[in-house]
Amino acid sequence: MNTAALAALEPDLTVLRFAGHNFEPLPSGALYWRARETLLVADLHFEKMASFARRGQMLPPYDTAMTLKRLESDLRRTGARELLSLGDSFHRPDSASLLTPGDRMRLDAITEAVSCIWLSGNHDPVPHDIGGTCLPELEMDGLLFSHEPKKGRTGLIAGHLHPAARLAINGRATRKPCFVHDNRLLILPAYGSSTGALNILSPAFVGLFHWPALEVVMLGRDRTYPVPVKRLVGG
Repeated sequence: MNTAALAALEPDLTVLRFAGHNFEPLPSGALYWRARETLLVADLHFEKMASFARRGQMLPPYDTAMTLKRLESDLRRTGARELLSLGDSFHRPDSASLLTPGDRMRLDAITEAVSCIWLSGNHDPVPHDIGGTCLPELEMDGLLFSHEPKKGRTGLIAGHLHPAARLAINGRATRKPCFVHDNRLLILPAYGSSTGALNILSPAFVGLFHWPALEVVMLGRDRTYPVPVKRLVGG
């Protein structure tokens, strides 16, 4: 299914409203909080390919540069003054030390240009020496920002699960990363260029959401698309 077919589902992109706040879902997988001039991202997984290389899997180590390019573009596009990363910013606790000099300079330029908050994740549970503030989680304006989703917590914005939606229309299907929420829990898609995604109908998501209130926003090439939950399929 091409972008034009997806556009027919929702001709005008609606701002994602969650727990009384308005957010703008970007096609990169970032979420812009205009009221706070804050760009939210989850699961950057910097230096994932470098980590694989250290284990003998020789894969092209360009994922960090690609993710940084995307991040630089989103910061310019939105004019954000703050970056909030929801954990797993690095693929391993020592990944910051694996950055190439060029990638480290680009990341340092970001931390010097905007205020950065790095939440810990299961891949990077300890603070690193990149500029900004490292925290286990953050509460702000009645919202809780954390890496992993938690059952029963209202106003929680998280990452970790790399959500994707598979949509079936007229006998054809497309599968893309997505934002998903039920006005109590919001999960962002993975932002890193080599991260993969997990269907929100898979067992990992069971029990997290109140399905009658579920809203899904799928990533497209140039925009995002709210999609009807009844069209979601497994796989």
